[in-house]
Amino acid sequence: MDTESQRLAQQTMAFVLAGGRGSRLMDLTDRRAKPAVYFGGKTRIIDFPLSNAVNSGIKRLGVATQYKAHSLIRHLQRGWSFFRAERNESLDILPASQQMGEDNWYKGTADAVYQNIDIIEGNGCKYIIILAGDHIYKQDYSLMIQHHVQSGADVTVGCVEVPREEASAFGVMHVDENDTIVEFMEKPADPPAMPGYPDLALASMGIYVFETEYMFTLLKKDAATEGSSNDFGKDIIPDIVKNGKAIAHPLSRSCVMSGEEKESYWRDVGTVDAFWQANIDLTDFQPELDLFQKDWPIWTYSELVPPAKFIHNEEGRRGFAVSSLVSGGCIISGSELERCLLYTGVKTNSYAKLRGVIAMPYVTIGRSARLINVVIDKGVTIPEGLVVGEDAEADASRFYRSEGGVCLITKKMIDALPS
Repeated sequence: MDTESQRLAQQTMAFVLAGGRGSRLMDLTDRRAKPAVYFGGKTRIIDFPLSNAVNSGIKRLGVATQYKAHSLIRHLQRGWSFFRAERNESLDILPASQQMGEDNWYKGTADAVYQNIDIIEGNGCKYIIILAGDHIYKQDYSLMIQHHVQSGADVTVGCVEVPREEASAFGVMHVDENDTIVEFMEKPADPPAMPGYPDLALASMGIYVFETEYMFTLLKKDAATEGSSNDFGKDIIPDIVKNGKAIAHPLSRSCVMSGEEKESYWRDVGTVDAFWQANIDLTDFQPELDLFQKDWPIWTYSELVPPAKFIHNEEGRRGFAVSSLVSGGCIISGSELERCLLYTGVKTNSYAKLRGVIAMPYVTIGRSARLINVVIDKGVTIPEGLVVGEDAEADASRFYRSEGGVCLITKKMIDALPS
């Protein structure tokens, strides 16, 4: 990080939009907002944008919460309480509340920021970066802020390069050779290519950099506009593209990589299949996302637990894990694990065989269970001898089975099994 980008980061506030449920994650978000969903063995999804901000040199943060926010707020209080006001650092948790008028819910992403203008003003930051709280990636925001200032843009939009054939699922930026956005297209059937890269398109990451005062002007105008959906992607950004100067910032220019990865990494883990795949990918010999990079740590709340323990060494009853990530407090008791990711405090019992299993904190796997390609919610006890992943019809009748064949198992589903 050079001196100029560091100086700009110190003048910036990060505002994280973390109020969404993420309904495509099905029962995983029945009790928690999507940004509070566990990811990667120790962290939660929200930890990635927050860590990116802190590692980029941004020390003033706000997190707007809404849907079932208790789990998220508790995590922020436990894991992100190291900010010190005397060092000009702060993290404000901003639940939807009756601050302006009778409505207490945020109507859209722009309204979530508009309702907190007074708090943002109190931070006195010249720039603001708006972040989505539900994506997995590592990015140096200070480079994006520097790009914004040097280009003289009204807004700079963070974009990820995706194959053109996949871009129809995103909001796509049509840009010229100077990165100026000439058109914003929502899920186009024929996405425009990046200049010089005919097979790639630029999809919005939901990241926006503004000068703070300019953003206030836009938000106040939008709030007074009849029929507006009060959303950055639907209202604010298209208006700037049409009437101002909007610049695209490709992730490849500021993605943080350790040197082992082949390309920039960004994932929307918004479906059960995508969530399972992104977690399981971490078990690869050389994963596309490097969580072992010491100079760009992913900060989180870390429980005080003993090391993982592997016990029993008998033929057919040996505790071992191959190509797996096993967190602290786990006990692998006479079980076989292959390509699994276990969160804190998971216990697996004798003769259990697990392959492609993501087990959230404090899951217990009963004896002789056989599980293939499953996601198990926090605190679930898998009954002795349960078999999942070998009979698609039987799985679908008892659990949520995704299009990709991944089964999601929750306590409510287990309780409904015939005794």
